[in-house]
Amino acid sequence: MTKRSKKKWYWLIAAAAGIALIAIVLSHGSKKNGETGPAKVKVGRMDIVDKALAVGAIEPKNEIAVKSKTSGVVGKMYIEVGDFVQAGAPLLDVRPDPTPLELAETTRGVEIAEIELSTLSRELERQKELRAKGLISQQDYETMEQQYDQAAVRAKIARERLELLKKGRVQIAGNAIETTVRAPITGYILQKTVNLGDPVVPLTSYQAGTELMKMADMKELLFRGTLDEIDVGKISEGMPCELAIGALPGKVVKGHVTLISLKARKEENSTLFPVEISIDDAGGAVLRAGFSANATIIINKKVQVLAIPERVVTFRNDSAFVQISSEAKEIKEIAIKTGLSDAIHIEVISGLQEGQEVLEKKVKPIV
Repeated sequence: MTKRSKKKWYWLIAAAAGIALIAIVLSHGSKKNGETGPAKVKVGRMDIVDKALAVGAIEPKNEIAVKSKTSGVVGKMYIEVGDFVQAGAPLLDVRPDPTPLELAETTRGVEIAEIELSTLSRELERQKELRAKGLISQQDYETMEQQYDQAAVRAKIARERLELLKKGRVQIAGNAIETTVRAPITGYILQKTVNLGDPVVPLTSYQAGTELMKMADMKELLFRGTLDEIDVGKISEGMPCELAIGALPGKVVKGHVTLISLKARKEENSTLFPVEISIDDAGGAVLRAGFSANATIIINKKVQVLAIPERVVTFRNDSAFVQISSEAKEIKEIAIKTGLSDAIHIEVISGLQEGQEVLEKKVKPIV
C-alpha cells in the first residue's frame, strides 16, 4: 500500500470517530432537555392485607404409637405401611422368647404351687374329719378352706403364666389373652419401627416399652409450626389462614388458628411460639403427614382502599409526610394520615385524592 492510500484511510477513520462523538453529545443533550423531573406514583385503590408467617409442617391431629404389653420377638406382621385398618384388627404377633432362666423359674413356680395345693388338699381333708368329730371349731375349718382356695388360685396363675410364656396365648375366665397386638384406633399405618425377629420390650407402669409402629386417622389433619415473637401479639385464635404446601405448588389450603402456645422456645437465637392451625378446606389437594408448609395468617384486610407505596412516605414524630408538585412546579411536603400497611403499600386515610401524583424520594448516590 502506498503512503498516499494509507493517509486516506487515516482520514476516513478520524472522520468516523468525529461523527460518533457528535452523535453521543447530541443524544445526551436531547435526553437532558427532555427530562420531566422527579419520578411520580399515582394514588390508587387496592387491597391491603396485614399478615404473619408461620413455618411448619402438616401433621395428623392424633398420632398414636402402638406398643405391646407382652415381651418377646416380632413373629408375624399382618400389615404394611400405608394400609388402612379398623380398630381391633391384628397388626403383628409377638412370639414369646423367654430366657432359659425365665422358663426354668416359671416351670418350677408351677411345681411349687402344685405341691402347696396338694399339701393343703390333704390338710383340708383332715380338718374336715376333725370337724365332723367336733374336735375343731367351724372357724378353724373355714380358715383352712380359705387357705386351700387361695393356693388353688395361685397354682392356676402359675400354670397360665407358663402357658402364656410357651404358647403366647391363654384363656382366662372366658377371655382370650394373646400376644397379638391389635389396632387401638381406625386409621392408617404411617410408620413401622420394627421388623420380623426384633425384640419387644413390654409397656409397663415403669418402662415405656418398644414402639412398634405409628397410626393416625388422616381425616383430621392440622398445621403445626412456629411464629416469630414480633407477630404473636397480633394474632388470635380463629383468625383465617392460607397454607402453601411445598410439595404441592399452586395449591392453596385454607384453615384457621386453633392454638397459640403460652410458652416460647429458643431456636438459633430466635424466640418462636408454637402455633396450630386446623385445616378447613384442602382445596382438592391430597395432604400427607410430614408435608412442609408455610402458613399465612391474615391479621387484617382492607379491600379497595386508597394506597401508595410505603417507600414514598416519610415518617417523623408519629406523623407521615409525602412530597407533591404544585401547579407552579414547586415541590412541597404535605401531611397525610395513614392506616393499614403490608410493608409494601400503605393505606391513605386522608390528605390525598385518588389519581393524585406523589413524588418519589430522591435516591442518594452511593459514595
